[in-house]
Amino acid sequence: MPYIGYCMSPKHTRRRFIELAGLTGVTALAGCGGDGGDGDDGGDGGDGGTDGGDGGTDGGDGGTDGGSGGDGGTSTRLTWHAGGTGGTYFPLSNEFKTIVEENTDFSLNVQSTGASVENVGSLADGSADFALIQNDIAFFAKNGTGIDAFQGNPIENLRGVATLYPETITVVTLQNTGIETLSDLSGATINTGDLGSGTQVNAQQILDAVGITDFNEQNAGFAQASEQLANGDIDAAFVVGGWPVGAIEDLANTNDVRIVPIQGDNREAVKDAASWFADDTIPAGTYTGVDQAIETVAVQAMIATNAGVADETVEAVTAAIFDNVDQLSIKTDFISKESAQDGMSIELHPGAASYFGVDS
Repeated sequence: MPYIGYCMSPKHTRRRFIELAGLTGVTALAGCGGDGGDGDDGGDGGDGGTDGGDGGTDGGDGGTDGGSGGDGGTSTRLTWHAGGTGGTYFPLSNEFKTIVEENTDFSLNVQSTGASVENVGSLADGSADFALIQNDIAFFAKNGTGIDAFQGNPIENLRGVATLYPETITVVTLQNTGIETLSDLSGATINTGDLGSGTQVNAQQILDAVGITDFNEQNAGFAQASEQLANGDIDAAFVVGGWPVGAIEDLANTNDVRIVPIQGDNREAVKDAASWFADDTIPAGTYTGVDQAIETVAVQAMIATNAGVADETVEAVTAAIFDNVDQLSIKTDFISKESAQDGMSIELHPGAASYFGVDS
């Protein structure tokens, strides 16, 4: 599969990345996050490819080794691609980094990225050894279907490691917009997530499923989308990430937000349209001013790798994480060895299969 060996300047949009990916393979997306925002985890933008938002350090440990690619697991230094700093992928990845480095001889270089779709590209071309992605995006990528970036371009070396936690679909607006149901989104200006991201894919699937076709689509990471909401430039935004999403917390602390439910017939229509959506509920009090539980849907976050990473490397990293889940502070109700294969949508890496005692 051909690879485009350059990154576009920030003035170009990610739409051009997706157009190129459709022509020459999704690896064109890898490492080109220069114009992303601090989005949620389904793919809404990175922060320019920095590792931890502090001038290029690798996950906040004072190093300066960010930005180089993976090496197929032949070194003790591994590259781990996360997501935007405003979501869950990035801080969770840095907790994984701490655990792996304390329990193995490996060091992890955690990088902020545009998340799922971009991360698949990084795994495909070997510039990342591990990455967090959505299970639906993994399925699309592995099978060469679902979205334009993968159509006819299956990522044959993509492998699964473990599923982690539900990636909640959150539709957020402000109370003064008058938007209370999905039907109210007709005619609205909606930020569906960064172009080519898992968030955009999920947003379009949901809107199509419930018959919303008349809307003005905006595309940006959620850090920018939250500013747009606060400024009245958009009416609503889709966010994909484990609750609570930091960027929504920040918005709710300064604005009267409303979370639009996906419930009843709408929820059934969404699940009928795509089998990877499952029921989910955002608990009451998760965000300031949202005092009732909100029904919605979710996909699954997962750890992925590529076939070129050594079996022993994948097994050691997997063991370090899942033998020490008690050291995590994020998504502790969901991440466990026992549930780590629930919703696995692609072929398992042999190293992960060995650790979990299942067939690859």
